[in-house]
Amino acid sequence: MPTDEADSILATLLSLVDDYVDARFTPQEFCPGESAVAVSGKVFDAEELKCGIQAVLDGWWTSGRFALSFEKQLARFLGARHVILTNSGSSANLVALMALTSPKLGERRLCPGDEVITVATSFPTTVNPIIQAGLVPVFLDAEIGTYNICISKLEEAVGPRTRAVMLAHTLGNPFNLEVVVAFCKKHELWLIEDMCDALGSTYDGTLVGSFGDLSTISFYPAHHITMGEGGAVVTNSPVLKRLVESFRDWGRDCWCEPGEDDTCGKRFSQTFGTLPPNYDHKYVYSHIGYNLKLTDMQAAIGLAQLSKLPGFIESRRSNFSYLRGLLADLDQWFVLPRPTPKANPSWFGFPLTILPDAPFSRSSLIAYLEERKIATRLLFSSNILAQPAYANIEHRVVGDLKNASLIATNTFWLGIYPGISVEALDFVAQTLHEFISASCAQETPPRATMDLPPKLRGGDLSKGTRG
Repeated sequence: MPTDEADSILATLLSLVDDYVDARFTPQEFCPGESAVAVSGKVFDAEELKCGIQAVLDGWWTSGRFALSFEKQLARFLGARHVILTNSGSSANLVALMALTSPKLGERRLCPGDEVITVATSFPTTVNPIIQAGLVPVFLDAEIGTYNICISKLEEAVGPRTRAVMLAHTLGNPFNLEVVVAFCKKHELWLIEDMCDALGSTYDGTLVGSFGDLSTISFYPAHHITMGEGGAVVTNSPVLKRLVESFRDWGRDCWCEPGEDDTCGKRFSQTFGTLPPNYDHKYVYSHIGYNLKLTDMQAAIGLAQLSKLPGFIESRRSNFSYLRGLLADLDQWFVLPRPTPKANPSWFGFPLTILPDAPFSRSSLIAYLEERKIATRLLFSSNILAQPAYANIEHRVVGDLKNASLIATNTFWLGIYPGISVEALDFVAQTLHEFISASCAQETPPRATMDLPPKLRGGDLSKGTRG
């Protein structure tokens, strides 16, 4: 088909997408107690669908022009040299950690039995690569309120085989990067920042993801931008970039992009190991790797999302501030979330920890919220060593894990993602106050079948503002 004709047909198809989105995804009015209040979700418009359609119609489908464009634009946003896309944030964690096991790093490589410091309240796939690589996780407790690692135990955690630190910025709240970075430099440790929940968060005015040797991002629908599935590794090191790409791309030694050949100009003129001389470099494998690439359709959707990222970040911060203002008077019963000093989080969720002397349990409160279609989530693994899968792993614990145990019984979080409305946040606050009032009066909270209270009136509970 001639190019002009194909372009004309494409333009017609794309023009119909706006009409489809208007018909298919019309926003619904929020109805308290009937409309679902989600903890997270994707926010998109016709642009994502148009980009995805163009990628499909390209007929390329594996990583291609959209992936290359996304990597460059995200690197520019982060102020980083290299972004390497993967098929998920968990895969990004895996290849970031595995890159540090490469023999090409010489004496700095991580070897089986080496230790990696992390926090006991981690999401599983922040810890799993450590275990899968034959390394030993060293668990520290978390702080209540920030939900990040207790930095006071870092020096105590160092042992003769400690080689790295791998930590997430919990629910978008950066951990104390000043202390952790100085600690890693002092002891010559690798630092991997898991910023899957924290894209757009800053510490001391600098975006997270730029402090560690490697950092990771997730593009799952719950996160700050989405490709449906997807992830990325970020680094400023050309050496680490090559290693991440190798582990992501079957372990191959070649660095040609898909569809390219002989980028190095030496494809058939090198010798590797005991392979025959002049062996095709495209089929030389220097690592035991995986295939963790993503598709160009995912990257195309991500490109449209990336243009919306600054607005998403602002919405998350605004929603957090607004809800915290509404709940400020409940600090007698909850530990309200607080940012790490010097941090400006791009919040992923709104965590609450019920104080031990509260006259109600987490299970009763969550049941009450869920009956009113207000979704909740627990803080990931809470205490990961209490999880069945980790009962027999080799590990070391520094100090006690009393906060992790409290998080396991008393902590949950609520949604503040960009798709949530002011009316929904008002209803969340109203419902929490309603439950607390009934619990403090030693009354059974009203059942979901009873009439809901009147809609929250401006000024009744509002102590915050929303931009």
